[in-house]
Amino acid sequence: MIPRIDDAEAAARALARAESILVITGAGMSAESGIPTFRGPDGLWEGRSVEDVATPEGFARDPAGVWQWYSDRRRNCLQTEPHAGHVALARLEHGHRAPVTIATQNIDGLHRRAGSGDVIELHGSLFTTRCSKCSHQVPEDRAFYSEPPTCEYCGAPMRPGVVWFGEMLPADRLLRAQALSQECDVVLVVGTSAVVQPVASLPLYARHSGATLVEVNPQETPLTPVCHFAFPHAAGEVLPQLVDRALAMVE
Repeated sequence: MIPRIDDAEAAARALARAESILVITGAGMSAESGIPTFRGPDGLWEGRSVEDVATPEGFARDPAGVWQWYSDRRRNCLQTEPHAGHVALARLEHGHRAPVTIATQNIDGLHRRAGSGDVIELHGSLFTTRCSKCSHQVPEDRAFYSEPPTCEYCGAPMRPGVVWFGEMLPADRLLRAQALSQECDVVLVVGTSAVVQPVASLPLYARHSGATLVEVNPQETPLTPVCHFAFPHAAGEVLPQLVDRALAMVE
């Protein structure tokens, strides 16, 4: 199916009439706030191998160095602000009669800072910390320690609460996102390449279950040909207009 490009009125009507909305966001959403995308030309990983900073093995070799690298990322994220697209999604959640859930691949916390309440952080968060051995979770304030604290239960070093390469997504979060993708009326896919599994399958589950797919992404993705509506523009440009129209139609 060839997507109907820029059919904002019809897409907004689908959002307004929905009884359940799932929003899936990826790195492109954060890039608009100034957070570099993974492996981009100016990417955050450039100059550091993935094996050194984003694997359990890398952390085992140099826990203090990896912890400091993520501390720098936390500081960088806190120096950025949610953009108009983040704020629009929060307005959609609070202004719509239907539940609106965001399932994000991003770890920067920008959705919550923008005011969204129901956020599934599929890849974890920079601002949470867990044990590298027993996975015990600790309060968020420990994420700001200058060195990795030790676990109060087993004594192992604490690590950033993010999903690294070679690790599975948190099962409870993934299962909830999968269930929502098969129950919702509309899936809004924003700023994701639609190639990283298992998240890339969520919109396809939804389409198979009868949901309307709306994509917002300046680049065409493998998902674009199966979407009902595709908007080849930045999220900060499209989402405020789309949400304004949708909320004006909500009864």
